[in-house]
Amino acid sequence: MLVLITYDVSVLTKAGQKRLRNIAKTCLDYGMRVQNSVFECEVAPDQWVNLKQTLLEIYDPKEDSLRFYMLGAKGRQKVEHFGIKQTPDSLRDPLIL
Repeated sequence: MLVLITYDVSVLTKAGQKRLRNIAKTCLDYGMRVQNSVFECEVAPDQWVNLKQTLLEIYDPKEDSLRFYMLGAKGRQKVEHFGIKQTPDSLRDPLIL
Protein backbone atom coordinates (compact mmCIF):
# COMPACT_ATOMS: atom_id res chain seq x y z
CA MET A 1 0.00 0.00 0.00
CA LEU A 2 1.11 3.55 -0.61
CA VAL A 3 1.47 5.79 2.43
CA LEU A 4 2.36 9.47 2.26
CA ILE A 5 4.25 10.61 5.36
CA THR A 6 4.73 14.27 6.22
CA TYR A 7 6.37 15.74 9.27
CA ASP A 8 7.28 18.99 10.92
CA VAL A 9 10.02 18.73 13.54
CA SER A 10 11.20 21.56 15.76
CA VAL A 11 14.93 22.01 15.16
CA LEU A 12 15.61 24.75 17.71
CA THR A 13 17.59 22.29 19.84
CA LYS A 14 20.20 19.64 19.08
CA ALA A 15 17.68 17.01 20.21
CA GLY A 16 15.20 18.32 17.63
CA GLN A 17 17.84 18.26 14.90
CA LYS A 18 18.61 14.65 15.82
CA ARG A 19 14.89 13.73 15.69
CA LEU A 20 14.64 15.32 12.25
CA ARG A 21 17.58 13.26 10.95
CA ASN A 22 16.24 10.06 12.50
CA ILE A 23 12.74 10.53 11.08
CA ALA A 24 14.13 11.21 7.60
CA LYS A 25 16.49 8.24 7.82
CA THR A 26 13.69 5.94 8.94
CA CYS A 27 11.44 7.11 6.10
CA LEU A 28 14.27 6.55 3.60
CA ASP A 29 14.47 2.93 4.76
CA TYR A 30 10.90 2.42 3.51
CA GLY A 31 10.40 4.88 0.67
CA MET A 32 11.58 7.94 -1.18
CA ARG A 33 11.65 11.62 -0.40
CA VAL A 34 9.41 13.58 -2.76
CA GLN A 35 9.74 16.93 -0.99
CA ASN A 36 11.78 18.14 1.99
CA SER A 37 9.54 16.68 4.69
CA VAL A 38 7.38 14.41 2.54
CA PHE A 39 7.95 10.73 1.77
CA GLU A 40 6.09 8.23 -0.38
CA CYS A 41 6.40 4.73 1.06
CA GLU A 42 5.10 1.54 -0.54
CA VAL A 43 4.84 -0.93 2.30
CA ALA A 44 3.21 -4.21 3.21
CA PRO A 45 0.83 -4.08 6.20
CA ASP A 46 3.41 -5.58 8.57
CA GLN A 47 6.05 -3.10 7.38
CA TRP A 48 3.58 -0.27 7.94
CA VAL A 49 3.08 -1.32 11.57
CA ASN A 50 6.85 -1.27 12.14
CA LEU A 51 7.39 2.01 10.30
CA LYS A 52 4.61 3.83 12.13
CA GLN A 53 5.70 2.53 15.53
CA THR A 54 9.31 3.57 14.90
CA LEU A 55 8.30 7.09 13.85
CA LEU A 56 6.01 7.48 16.85
CA GLU A 57 8.91 6.49 19.11
CA ILE A 58 11.23 9.09 17.52
CA TYR A 59 9.06 12.21 17.38
CA ASP A 60 8.21 14.45 20.34
CA PRO A 61 4.43 15.00 20.45
CA LYS A 62 4.91 18.26 22.36
CA GLU A 63 7.24 19.73 19.71
CA ASP A 64 6.67 17.89 16.41
CA SER A 65 3.91 16.63 14.16
CA LEU A 66 3.54 13.58 11.96
CA ARG A 67 0.83 13.03 9.35
CA PHE A 68 0.09 9.76 7.57
CA TYR A 69 -2.04 9.62 4.42
CA MET A 70 -3.12 6.09 3.60
CA LEU A 71 -3.51 5.95 -0.19
CA GLY A 72 -3.96 2.17 -0.35
CA ALA A 73 -2.89 -0.53 -2.76
CA LYS A 74 -3.80 1.53 -5.82
CA GLY A 75 -2.49 4.77 -4.36
CA ARG A 76 0.10 5.26 -7.10
CA GLN A 77 -2.76 5.74 -9.58
CA LYS A 78 -4.08 8.62 -7.45
CA VAL A 79 -0.87 10.66 -7.62
CA GLU A 80 -0.45 13.49 -10.12
CA HIS A 81 2.85 15.34 -10.34
CA PHE A 82 3.63 18.62 -12.09
CA GLY A 83 6.86 20.57 -12.28
CA ILE A 84 10.43 19.72 -11.43
CA LYS A 85 11.89 16.93 -9.34
CA GLN A 86 10.48 13.98 -11.21
CA THR A 87 10.35 10.70 -9.30
CA PRO A 88 10.10 7.17 -10.70
CA ASP A 89 6.59 5.90 -11.39
CA SER A 90 7.06 3.14 -8.87
CA LEU A 91 9.26 2.70 -5.86
CA ARG A 92 9.72 -0.87 -7.01
CA ASP A 93 11.25 0.05 -10.38
CA PRO A 94 15.03 -0.18 -10.56
CA LEU A 95 16.83 3.12 -10.25
CA ILE A 96 19.56 3.79 -12.80
CA LEU A 97 22.17 6.26 -11.69
